[in-house]
Amino acid sequence: MLVMHETRLAPVFYFPREDVRMDLLVKSDRHTHCPFKGNASYWTIRVGETSAKDAAWSYETPYDESSSVKGYIAFDWQAIAKWSADDTEIVEQPRDKAVAKENPLVSWLVRDAWMSKSSRDLVTRFSDAMIAAGFPLWQLRLLVRTMNPLLFALVYTWRRDGDEVTVFESPHETLQSERFRNSPFALVINGEGGVRRRLEGPNARLDFPVLEDLVAEGATDYVAMPLRFSDGQLNILTLVSDRPGGFSTEELGQIHEILPTLSRLFESHALRLSSSTLLRTYLGSDAGQRVMDGLVKRGDGEDIHAAIWITDLRDSTSLAASLSREDYLSLLNRYFDSMAGAVLDHGGEVLKFIGDSVLAIFAIDDPDQKEPEACARALAAADDASRQIEAVNKERAADGAPLMEFGIGLHRGDLTYGNIGTTKRLDFTVIGSAVNEVARIESLSKTLNRQILISAAFADSVPDPMISLGHHTLRGVTGEREIFGLPAA
Repeated sequence: MLVMHETRLAPVFYFPREDVRMDLLVKSDRHTHCPFKGNASYWTIRVGETSAKDAAWSYETPYDESSSVKGYIAFDWQAIAKWSADDTEIVEQPRDKAVAKENPLVSWLVRDAWMSKSSRDLVTRFSDAMIAAGFPLWQLRLLVRTMNPLLFALVYTWRRDGDEVTVFESPHETLQSERFRNSPFALVINGEGGVRRRLEGPNARLDFPVLEDLVAEGATDYVAMPLRFSDGQLNILTLVSDRPGGFSTEELGQIHEILPTLSRLFESHALRLSSSTLLRTYLGSDAGQRVMDGLVKRGDGEDIHAAIWITDLRDSTSLAASLSREDYLSLLNRYFDSMAGAVLDHGGEVLKFIGDSVLAIFAIDDPDQKEPEACARALAAADDASRQIEAVNKERAADGAPLMEFGIGLHRGDLTYGNIGTTKRLDFTVIGSAVNEVARIESLSKTLNRQILISAAFADSVPDPMISLGHHTLRGVTGEREIFGLPAA
């Protein structure tokens, strides 16, 4: 039997496998990483109807400095009903009498880490704390996975010779890249534990391209550790040293000791960032920020003045019936890319997708301004969107696919901007007679054979000359309204 003594932890007993009833153990898919022993594999103990999940572990391919534990297996003290030695029951788990050296990172964690305002700030503070404590840190890198439709992860990098922490936005395509698949990151993300590589000497194991790059820059030691969030999400922390001999066992033990608490701090920042990203993605950047700022109750909001922009895909019912589900969704997304994309490119706020329609606004700060810049941007977005659809339709015509026809309505008016709905399900949007009116204007586009229709209030707000298309009755709107279109050119 071996007894393992580690930093401020209770001793762990390791038993030779030949002395263990391995027939009562079922290997699980769980793995954990120790920066000085390696990756641990786990077993569930099953004796009759009784089981203890992941209660045994073993380092099957330990690092050289811990090679003595190879072929041995350890057990979770709390999972075992009775421990005995020489037929005498051990009631309490033995504790080391020697007081371990104080971990400087623990005091930093309590005193300073909580003041970090973001993951980037926390990476800076953590790196500085290690340097202040004498750790031979040359580079620290943190990969945190995101809930973002465009990004797989954010990668924060600190280097001792750098001015500040850099942040790289890693797209989802990164996962398919050859460099990622041939990196320690892929192993950690796949749940296979961590990686420790000594980079010095003729027998250095440089089995990943990134290690060769680090050696060329003078690195001597590389450690990649999983940083697990409370929901099980695996993120990655890597440490690189350039000191001869690299990190000591004691230094890695001190880092390993604070990782569970440190991961919770990073998780809190990641959750706030994810919440902000999701709100911007599903509500829009301005509406999402307002919710993040506390406008969360039904009725929360304000009265605003804005240019209102609405579009609708024509004949969508027949398109949905004639196309496969995949082809129709592809068409719809191309349509939204052109329409909503043009709004966003010109500084508008996309509030919602209603089936095959898009509702957006361009806020006007001064309601009394005759020709607000917001209206010019809304008109430019409509023109840009129509040009994009024209280009897409040329591609579809060449492929023999049905074309996309659409209408856009533009109006200017007063709105209520805020939360409506039930107490348990809210929508942050705009309401008011101006929204109803612009929807009715857009619905005339097919009748008048025009792609873009404009209200008199909007036409008076832009310097471009408009063509009057006469006065029309709008369903649900009292009186007739003069409707305008763009010049034929």
